[in-house]
Amino acid sequence: MGGSGMTSGDRCFLDTNVLLYAFDDTQPTKQAIARKLIERFGRERRAVLSTQVLIELFHNLVRKFKVAAPTASLMTAAFCEWPVIDSDNALVLKAMARASENGLSIWDAMVVEAAIRSGVGTLYSEDMQHGQRFGDLVLLNPFTALA
Repeated sequence: MGGSGMTSGDRCFLDTNVLLYAFDDTQPTKQAIARKLIERFGRERRAVLSTQVLIELFHNLVRKFKVAAPTASLMTAAFCEWPVIDSDNALVLKAMARASENGLSIWDAMVVEAAIRSGVGTLYSEDMQHGQRFGDLVLLNPFTALA
């Protein structure tokens, strides 16, 4: 193997909801699963995020969890050390096309397109259909066993 020897199957993309559950004390089972994913993939920087995910994380920490903005900034900044896909014009255009073609919300389409751009094999999210495929990308809901 060339490069780092890491294949797309060794890396994943985490949607905002996975990160948020890691801080949600009202959902202990989901919190444990989210923390396990973050530990498993985050320690070695094998989890990829996007600028959108970081912005949504900060916003929800402040609005939903009532975390003070300076503290939420520090919490979000810790994830800025991970690989992050920028949301640029090309990504927005692809996301709009994806939203039209697949019936996704623009926000979900942005996450899907960022995950595709990152080259990962798996997108972990609670917001879309478990097992859904977008080319080589498969969406897995890490919390489906709870349903």
